[in-house]
Amino acid sequence: MALALETDALLADRLAGLEAVAKGATQAARRSAAARVADMGLPTRRDEYWKFTRPDALTVAEPAAAGALNLDESPFDAANPLTLVFRDGMFDAEASDALEGENLTIDLLSAAADIHWAGEIYGTLETAGQTPVARPLAALNTALATEGVLIHAKGKVERPVLIRYIAGEADVILHHVVKVDEGASLTLLETGTPGTRSNTALEVDVAKEGAFDHIRTQGRDHERGLLSHTFARMQDDAEFKSFMLTANGTLTRNECVIEILGDNISAHVGGAAIGDGKDFHHDDTVFITHDAVHCESRQVFKKVLRNGATGVFQGKILVKPDAQKTDGYQISQSLLLDEDSQFYAKPELEIYADDVACSHGSTTGAIDETALFYLRSRGIERREAQELLVLAFLAEALDEIADDDLRAAVQDQLEFWLRNLKG
Repeated sequence: MALALETDALLADRLAGLEAVAKGATQAARRSAAARVADMGLPTRRDEYWKFTRPDALTVAEPAAAGALNLDESPFDAANPLTLVFRDGMFDAEASDALEGENLTIDLLSAAADIHWAGEIYGTLETAGQTPVARPLAALNTALATEGVLIHAKGKVERPVLIRYIAGEADVILHHVVKVDEGASLTLLETGTPGTRSNTALEVDVAKEGAFDHIRTQGRDHERGLLSHTFARMQDDAEFKSFMLTANGTLTRNECVIEILGDNISAHVGGAAIGDGKDFHHDDTVFITHDAVHCESRQVFKKVLRNGATGVFQGKILVKPDAQKTDGYQISQSLLLDEDSQFYAKPELEIYADDVACSHGSTTGAIDETALFYLRSRGIERREAQELLVLAFLAEALDEIADDDLRAAVQDQLEFWLRNLKG
């Protein structure tokens, strides 16, 4: 009872800011989300999908203090992206490019008028993602997000859009909405950490024959915590790809919920994480629902852990009765570089159709001493040899990035972070 009273008080404190943001096209969605999270309550370790990850750091009234960050590098500069900068959760217009592009419109969430296309999507995908698993912190985001970008791809968008986060000491809640029209395509890049503690949401609506590609990198943010939610729904012949690269941090939890609603859809989600130290805790939680014919989904997640770091993967593929010809693939693997690190995995398949090809697997292991000895015998120093084996282990996850140039940029960033885990 004491725990319930404590979480109720925390929730009431968090929801006190609703009136300040409940306006414009998102007003109804925010009030609905506030009612839902008030009914659900904040997550605790007793909740099934939080038993491996303590939600306390994400729910306390005040996040732990974090040191200053001076991370100016971006792995995506060579892609010449249209760059949008958020500093401490606030949009930095002076550091950003103009909010316009070919086949593209971009608006700020805070400036959305009473009538705006985002009003039909904001909170809608998040609401659908609450079934069958409750996600109260996602509903809290919908209710209280102070800023975000609203991106509408009306055709093939050649230039990637980059959201760059520069963190200070703020407790940040951001909510982005992306609409991809029929036959349109968009690449969205994200890099950095929004704040000391961050709760972000990304809702992606992909129409028939549309394509959405998403890559996010977060690294060397040793004292910051991040909770991210990605909600996506797709119609016939659409494509969706999302990849996340993480190095260090304290608590990172990435939740991805995908609804496959049309035929002949492809949905790929992947991630690579490298963690060093007992404070590192990285959790990928994925739920993909197949509700149409002849669709494929892939979940490919790999983690490299050392010095007491912890990794978590919870992935589920739900195949509904009419989703015949489903091809679902799921793999989660960890490489433990010492005996103090640990990896928890909960792979799930729930299948109600009979003409499907679904598989899942999860492995945990140590460095291959035979391969390490072979490299050492060729004159390669132990640290460099270990880095080569780590990169080879993570290669399958990086292969989920379709664009060769972007994949090379992410690999370069990974190699740099791997050499400077404590840098």
